Amino acid sequence: MEITTAETQADANLALKAKHRAVWALGDYAAVAREVIPELGHVLVASAGVARGDQVLDIAAGTGNAALKAARVGASVVASDLTPELLEVGRSEAETEGIELVFERADAEALPYPDASFDVVLSCVGVMFAPHHAQAARELTRVLRPGGRLALINWTPEGFIGQLFRTLKAFVPAPPAGVQPPPLWGDEGYVRELLGNRVTDLTLERRELRVDRFATVDEFRDFFRDLYGPTAAAYRAAALNGRTAELDTAMRALAEQHLDDGAMAWEYLLVTARGV
Repeated sequence: MEITTAETQADANLALKAKHRAVWALGDYAAVAREVIPELGHVLVASAGVARGDQVLDIAAGTGNAALKAARVGASVVASDLTPELLEVGRSEAETEGIELVFERADAEALPYPDASFDVVLSCVGVMFAPHHAQAARELTRVLRPGGRLALINWTPEGFIGQLFRTLKAFVPAPPAGVQPPPLWGDEGYVRELLGNRVTDLTLERRELRVDRFATVDEFRDFFRDLYGPTAAAYRAAALNGRTAELDTAMRALAEQHLDDGAMAWEYLLVTARGV
């Protein structure tokens, strides 16, 4: 049987998504969300004006940093993510707290929800990691109701996490053709082009997250090496090529540039808009 180009592309996309899931299942992203960036969930929910009774979708929700906070104010929330291991952690936390929301596996580039299903669509440093940006942007606006609120937080290319990904790039295999760098979602002009005329009332604001979790550069290096999926994956690749010490040096140098008296400032872009 002849294999078509479409079938080959479909197989390649499945392999890409499987690799993506595996990366984010490494380490302990729940610790990152809980110990380093919990404030971002609060910022996102407040910026979207989430209120009791809202139908909310959190895309690439991870362990539920934003989704759990939206549910706590009385919204009806669906937390979707490609990585079931992350969803299970969020589901367990919700059950422990007695919070009602739905956690379900979904691909940000092919959401299993009808058009105009949600009053609010959120993503907290999540949808930016979908490999094909235009597809993800079309999907998040497709499921948003006219007049509904969109709110995203994305790391900027120039900020600390953007620089982290530039550092890791030298140690990991090149991505397949068509896969776009996540920090592009933190560029104002790029986001305007991505969302286009599918939204209105678009606002873009650069902010900084103060991070005081790491007292030393080695503490930062160890935490991210062991607990943050993309960094853990880079260390695995570096070990295969005998470059672990080189990656250690690069990670320390990055932290030294940004760590000031036990604190860092991580820049992000807050995006808000309304559906049309």
